[in-house]
Amino acid sequence: MLAAGPLSLRIPYFLMKPIPRRSFLQSTLVAAGSGLAATGLRPSTRAAPAGANDAIRVGIIGLGNKGLGHLKSCVRNKEVRVTAVCDVDPERVARALDTVKDSHLSPFGTMDARVLLDRDDVDAIFVATCNHWHALLTVWGCQAGKDVYVEKPMSHTVWEGRKMIEAAAKYRRIVQVGTQYRSGTGLAEGIQFIRDGQLGKLQYVHAVAYLRRGSIGRRLPWYPEGLSYDLFCGPAPMVPLERNKLHYDWHWMWDTGNGDLGNNGVHFLDLALRVAGQTLPPPRVLGLGARYTDPAGDVAEVPNAQVVVYDYPGAPVIYENRALPAKPGVDFMDQAGGVRIGVVAHCEGGYVSGLTGLAAHDRGGKVIRKFPSDGGAGHAANFFAAVRSRRARDLAAPVETGHTSAAVCHYGNISCRAGDPATPDQIMSALEPVTGAAEIGHSLLRHLGVHGIELTTRPLALGPWLELDASRDGIAGVQAGFDPRLEFARHLLRQTQRPPYVIPEKV
Repeated sequence: MLAAGPLSLRIPYFLMKPIPRRSFLQSTLVAAGSGLAATGLRPSTRAAPAGANDAIRVGIIGLGNKGLGHLKSCVRNKEVRVTAVCDVDPERVARALDTVKDSHLSPFGTMDARVLLDRDDVDAIFVATCNHWHALLTVWGCQAGKDVYVEKPMSHTVWEGRKMIEAAAKYRRIVQVGTQYRSGTGLAEGIQFIRDGQLGKLQYVHAVAYLRRGSIGRRLPWYPEGLSYDLFCGPAPMVPLERNKLHYDWHWMWDTGNGDLGNNGVHFLDLALRVAGQTLPPPRVLGLGARYTDPAGDVAEVPNAQVVVYDYPGAPVIYENRALPAKPGVDFMDQAGGVRIGVVAHCEGGYVSGLTGLAAHDRGGKVIRKFPSDGGAGHAANFFAAVRSRRARDLAAPVETGHTSAAVCHYGNISCRAGDPATPDQIMSALEPVTGAAEIGHSLLRHLGVHGIELTTRPLALGPWLELDASRDGIAGVQAGFDPRLEFARHLLRQTQRPPYVIPEKV
């Protein structure tokens, strides 16, 4: 049983509120250390690939909306058998068990992922936790002989992504990243249409994230009860909460999330990189942004108005996020190229826009061709096929690809976080040299003006240009020379993990 105190259960939750089919909670509170090797885990006896006629036995870690969706999908798959589920919140574990009660399955439930990973009846895991747990659970999963499907963004920091690549290679595991549009039918055809020059030369790609987000509140510091808050925090600092709710709003705190850039923006940037034909982060990145809610009533740390410029030679990629509606008093959002979320590939003779599917337009905006898609419905099936074949090259979103898509998000946030308040003129001066960036910057400034935001008193923070090293895993410099922000930017490449939830240097 967990020790009493403000950071843990004072009494077992199942004694506080008896719930049918939830006796699993007794086992979840047992210490996970027994029988574990130095890594905290032992290899699965089923580390060999599943036979052609055998069901792949799956454990699902993280049972929020995304994890529950994976659970339901796996239950419908006759070639898969869910054998274990895990979440630090026992209510979520109970909900998951209730979800499968009418099936032939009786999965094991636990609050501690280490217990799940130590089981011999789990061949592969789905990681759908908070971002700050993605990398550690992937490394632990590889060490335990499990294949891994990890949700986006693949990592919480750039350094973590490289460790995940190393773990997948060392332990010869299949690791798929949940950027499911990589499996979307029709998208490849639309991308090829652009590359073939059907609309002339590609000029730049606009990754659009116009997503309504409100305040997450502010209250006196508190600790959540009825779950293991120590396990929730994991590698992150275990500090009291000041937001209204525990779940989901962790996206908007730097210790656990990556803002909308890493939440939904990673999907749009992943597609934008495909359109631009890029497989690595660019030579340099610049970010700017700020949060425009009432600071007295909103403890969130991440920007809700943001532009990041990825200065790829030939055709730059520019990400833009807006969380405020098109104008005060309405619920709808602005549009760019006919989309509120997705990409707009600007070409000499028109543009191609979309996300789940693409549509090509002429200069006047008339649709001239469509490329429908299923939104990546076969992404998990692609993972399971690779689990059986042991051919990582067949994955639609392998760990190396996921690393690039996550890293570009991290670099954009790092530049923003290292930024200083800037005037509109300073912002436009920084954006002007990059094709398309000034137009997007002007549009964002006009949008903020519609909301009456006075940028002289509530300025955007303009980050420095981050000059990336040749490997694209590090920052070679900031601006054109010495800048005191360089040390801080490099710190954010890795940050600090809380023992014992630490990824070692050598995985």
